[in-house]
Parts: sequence; structure tokens; C-alpha cells
Amino acid sequence: MYRGIPNISNKLLVAIAYAVATIVVSCKGANQNVFDVNSMPRQTVEGMNAVQTINGILNMRMEAKTLQSFDFDTLSYELFPDGFDVYAYDKEGNLETQISSNIAKHTKEGKNEKWEAFGNVVINNFIKGERMETDTLYWNREEGKIFTHCFVKMFTPDGYMQGYGMESDDRGRNAKILRPFDSYAIITNDSTTVRYVDTVNFIGPVIN
Repeated sequence: MYRGIPNISNKLLVAIAYAVATIVVSCKGANQNVFDVNSMPRQTVEGMNAVQTINGILNMRMEAKTLQSFDFDTLSYELFPDGFDVYAYDKEGNLETQISSNIAKHTKEGKNEKWEAFGNVVINNFIKGERMETDTLYWNREEGKIFTHCFVKMFTPDGYMQGYGMESDDRGRNAKILRPFDSYAIITNDSTTVRYVDTVNFIGPVIN
């Protein structure tokens, strides 16, 4: 027969039980605040600068303030939280295209690969003197194609176009707005016309 703990009042037992419960709750709360290791980047690179060459000629260059790599069982991706700049060069090594954005993401899932750019996405083709602005851009590397379903503004030496949806090769050479509206053509050139750029002597981005 259980007779209880001698010489301990009921009030003291209640106090002890309350203290134990408080410790358990406190420990549980502390565990909830511990960060999840799987949610942390596997690698972080500051001041990234990657270069790709073909037969010794510069083909592509990428710059980013921060690169974060995440790796899971079936999915891995690279995040550029501070945006990136991609520079593409023609066969002679002249700068042809620049793509920049506020945020970018490169995802690998099995054999599938996907590039996404978000926020103030700008595509400049310096050889054609064309500039496109949109909010979201996707790059299919295997097909060599860039596209978006969002609103697009396109400035060319011949005029201005806007609309929803755009498709082009990844150098922005043959960009096509899928659903254009309220566009216009420039009849005579003036000071607002987009200028061609001498890519042989080009050093940095165009300064307006």
C-alpha cells in the first residue's frame, strides 16, 4: 500500500510539481528555437566571379555578391539573394548581352536544370542596341532559350514595345513579345533613341 512521501505537505508537493513542469516546458521551448541544420546553406561564397571560355575565347562571365548552396536528398539549388549579373560574349569575344536581376536561383533536380531571375530583370543586347525589362525571367540552358510570362518592356533603335510574355534565344538576339499592346515606332532618331554600343572597346555597363 502506497503511503506517500512522509513529512512533505501538499502545498510543497504542488510547488515541486509546478517547478518540474516549468523546466519541461522551458526545455521544450528552447528546443523549438534551435535552428534546423538542413535549412542552412551548405556553402556561402562572397564576391563570386565565374568565367567560361571556349577554345580560349571568353564565352560567359557571372558576377554575384553572394552565392548560397543548398543540398537535399533529391534537390539542390544555388541562391543569389543579392542578385547577379551575367555577361555573354560572341565568337570574337566581344560583349554581346548582359542580364541582371535583384534575386536569382539555379535549381538541379535529377537531370533537370533550371535558372530563374526575379525583380528588376534587365536584358541588354549591346550589339543590336536593345534593352528589355521585366520582373521574372527563366532560362532553359539545354534549349538556349530565355522566356517570361510577365509584363515586358522592350526598347530598340526602331521603337518601343510592351506586352505580356516574351521568348528569345539566351543572347536576346531574336526577342519576341507574345502579346504586345500600345507599341510605337521611331520615325526619326533623336536624343532619346537607344544607341548602338562599340563592344570592342566596351568596358562596363552603359551609363545613361
